[in-house]
Amino acid sequence: MRAGCRGAAALPGHRHCAARVRAKAVIADDSAAGGLADVLPSALAVLGVPDSPDALGLRERLDGVRRIVVLLVDGLGYHLLPLAAPTAPTLAEVLAGRLGTLTELAAPFPSTTPVSLATLCTGVPSGAHGILGFTVNVPGTRRVLSHVTWSGDPDPGRWQPVPTQFARAARAGVPACVVARPEFAGSGLSEAVYRGARYLGAPDESLADRILDALAEHRLVYGYYPQLDTTAHVSGIASEEWAAAASDVDRLLARLVGGLPADAALLVSADHGMLDVPADHRFDLADDARLREGVAVMAGEPRVRYLHTAPGAVPDVLAAWRDALGPAARVYSREEAVAAGYFGPVPEEHLARIGDVVVICQDRYVVLDSRRERNTVCRLVAYHGSDSDVERGVPLVVYSGQSA
Repeated sequence: MRAGCRGAAALPGHRHCAARVRAKAVIADDSAAGGLADVLPSALAVLGVPDSPDALGLRERLDGVRRIVVLLVDGLGYHLLPLAAPTAPTLAEVLAGRLGTLTELAAPFPSTTPVSLATLCTGVPSGAHGILGFTVNVPGTRRVLSHVTWSGDPDPGRWQPVPTQFARAARAGVPACVVARPEFAGSGLSEAVYRGARYLGAPDESLADRILDALAEHRLVYGYYPQLDTTAHVSGIASEEWAAAASDVDRLLARLVGGLPADAALLVSADHGMLDVPADHRFDLADDARLREGVAVMAGEPRVRYLHTAPGAVPDVLAAWRDALGPAARVYSREEAVAAGYFGPVPEEHLARIGDVVVICQDRYVVLDSRRERNTVCRLVAYHGSDSDVERGVPLVVYSGQSA
């Protein structure tokens, strides 16, 4: 482990959060309340789109609703809500049961933004849509594709072949739009997950107003707010900066709640939670030759690594990584990870995107490669991607304008 990759100290005063950093007993993309994949199909059921399963039971709860806003707040994990509440009075009202209803949903695996956006917008697990990590190896090459900087090749329609819920809505005569930062328009990820919806660019500070304006023409409006996640990565959950960012989220929510028409509903969720990682919980391939031996390409993200190995090297890589990481990670062959159900059913054409070896970090550990990764990755404070409750638990807040 490399102490020189500076990180956060353990979370002072956040022991109740740290205690929840454990693997979920059920790996599948559902929980007692449902999964992120259920949000848009349930919303479309409320709006009368045929053949839309209402797994979340929204139709009865939102009787009379004709328009829906779905807001995804990047990084607002369910188990982080109590930490946000002191600087977020609207969220505090939600937690107290005085504003809307709150349930916990399960994000897909890996619990990272591209995967969760694809699952939310298609309604299927990660194996089916094929966006299987923050970065993945493009099969047949040594190229590592970053889904958040993706442009052009591979073709988004071929790489992510599942029709989106927005396209389903459009076919049923329910116009939908996406409101997010202008610079995200036309990216590979946006084309893969938002196709079928009109894209309206809006900077963060005018997101609420653009969403409310869009309701005049669209019965389904999806908004995306990224700044909380960015602040957590850079400054950590235990920081004053994160508390201030949570306050910014709260102002966004308050504006939406205050401006929501009587025939509309607001659904608020997230793509993942996050946790701070101490400096001495970071394995670095630059410091350990055992971790480099037999690995041709490493993809994924610091909490979940995909190792694409040299021919015949899988048994040796499995043994070396299990020995080096010990209880800090669960290390599987691809076949073991798929059979365990982490990704849901995986079609043949998506299998090679998963590493020959899959490394799932536990507790507060990450795996880095300071020889090849940007220095900023090594210096991050908070991470996500694994299968702990803190990372995979996301909220669903349901608020109706009829309640105002």
